[in-house]
Amino acid sequence: MRLTTKGRFAVTAMVDLAMRQSRGPVTLAAISERQHISLSYLEQLFGKLRRHKLVSSVRGPGGGYCLAQAPQSVTVADIIAAVDEPLDATQCGGKENCNDDKRCMTHDLWTTLNAKMHEYLSSVSLADLVEHQSGKHVAVLHDRRSQEQDGKPVAVAA
Repeated sequence: MRLTTKGRFAVTAMVDLAMRQSRGPVTLAAISERQHISLSYLEQLFGKLRRHKLVSSVRGPGGGYCLAQAPQSVTVADIIAAVDEPLDATQCGGKENCNDDKRCMTHDLWTTLNAKMHEYLSSVSLADLVEHQSGKHVAVLHDRRSQEQDGKPVAVAA
């Protein structure tokens, strides 16, 4: 059991978006560059996030993505669920057929772990993650539409 790249990248991209949306829509190209996530992969993830109404898109010049809800109301569990990331420690997917079509001896242990993981991830909001990043020295690049010097993006601390 582990959180796959899909879930980790979705959470990372949402934190990046939440940290920068006050300046207007954020492009996936900018998130891709800052977070070293493939643009095509981000497009797939953001399609799912948009369908789950966690982000909204703005078309045209100056377009990009914005959060569709307040960062305090979006949890890590919401993001992971939106990208179809199963967090299940059981072998059977909760069907209780893990051992020769019967319930295994440790089924309750893994089911309880699932509940605890979901409880924890539901308790952490996007706002919590953004606040946690405040004051940390993280090298990022501004969106290309923001500050530039001599035609090059300016590196800043987030």
